[in-house]
Amino acid sequence: MITIDGLYKLFDGKDVLRGVSLGVKKGEVIALIGGSGSGKSVLLKHVVGLMKPDRGRVIVDGMDMSTLRGRDLTSLRDRLGFLFQGGALFDSMTVFENVAFPLKEKTKLNDELIRERVFNELENVGLSGSEYKYPSQISGGMVKRAALARALVMDPEIMLFDEPTTGLDPVIGAAILNLIDSCHKRLSFTGIIVTHEVPKVFDIVDRVAMLHEGIIWVDDTPEKLMSSSEPIVRAFVGESANSSIRHQSGNTVVPQRSQGEINEKI
Repeated sequence: MITIDGLYKLFDGKDVLRGVSLGVKKGEVIALIGGSGSGKSVLLKHVVGLMKPDRGRVIVDGMDMSTLRGRDLTSLRDRLGFLFQGGALFDSMTVFENVAFPLKEKTKLNDELIRERVFNELENVGLSGSEYKYPSQISGGMVKRAALARALVMDPEIMLFDEPTTGLDPVIGAAILNLIDSCHKRLSFTGIIVTHEVPKVFDIVDRVAMLHEGIIWVDDTPEKLMSSSEPIVRAFVGESANSSIRHQSGNTVVPQRSQGEINEKI
């Protein structure tokens, strides 16, 4: 479904991407990991066509993103959903209006059908009862859920997640990853998740690709990545896993919460 072939991108004289090649099969979800500034978000923006490569190609369902223009590019983008780091909700719109926005802009559905689809999607992400609240009136986790509902309401074939747990504590972050997993099981979209949530994200993905020094350093199953003896992989995965263990062991205290409190947060 997605083929990234020899992608190069230069910023301010620095090679951010130096020949990245990666494939994602239809219905597959992969995690894209790597250190800060390694080019993960840049790569994701190439997939959706927000950036053009200096060299190389991004092929989405057989179409080259760099050569598409006008209606052809718009038509392909309509098949993609993008969850931004901060959610990117419109502050002046209610949760309902935010989720309804793409339906009103891109379809000819009548108000009744739009209302039905929006309420259904909000129920799927656990936001029933929050339809008429504004982003400033809900928690960070709920903002992410509303943004996910907005991305999914158009039934995308491909979902791209840019740091979906940024700004959330470990408990809420894990709940958002579980929600993404349940949405994938329901809709079977093809997905790429850019994240630092290692190893938590390994539980919900088919493969893990690691960006390092501008290339895909390793591309394998979560199990093989966790057992890898490769020094660069161990330095990243081991450090992240140890950080997660510290959160759970008490060195960094994570408050115990009731399910009701977690639901309110997320």
